[in-house]
Amino acid sequence: MTIARRPGNTHPKHSPSNLSDAHMNQIYGIKNCDTVKKALAWLNAHAIPYTFFDVKSCGLTLKQVEAWRAALGAEQLINQRGTSWRQLTQAEKTAALTPQGLAIVLANPSLIKRPLLETGSGLYVGFSESQYATLFGIPPTP
Repeated sequence: MTIARRPGNTHPKHSPSNLSDAHMNQIYGIKNCDTVKKALAWLNAHAIPYTFFDVKSCGLTLKQVEAWRAALGAEQLINQRGTSWRQLTQAEKTAALTPQGLAIVLANPSLIKRPLLETGSGLYVGFSESQYATLFGIPPTP
């Protein structure tokens, strides 16, 4: 899981009270993605409020993608192992990794690694039960 902290958040641990508001927990992905399904099921099972955005049906804004790229970097934000990536030309792949290539990402929202969890304190790419448990202050299951 990739983590990018919000500016000003220097403490390495998150307070669960900071992450309990659905407006602060936004998860971006594709509803049919297995990893997204696992993340949403985990959040539901632990009664963690969130707002889900299907990037294919809701779309993304340039401002969102710019902010994510600035926080995470292109290598962490863009899924370079998926079908959408493989379907790009070499020129598009090269451009997509540059700040000027964000239009390619906007036109192909499946290029975003998922799920992408945005909280009041950071961005988290991917899903791991143990890392979500730590993030939300859930004790590990024995």
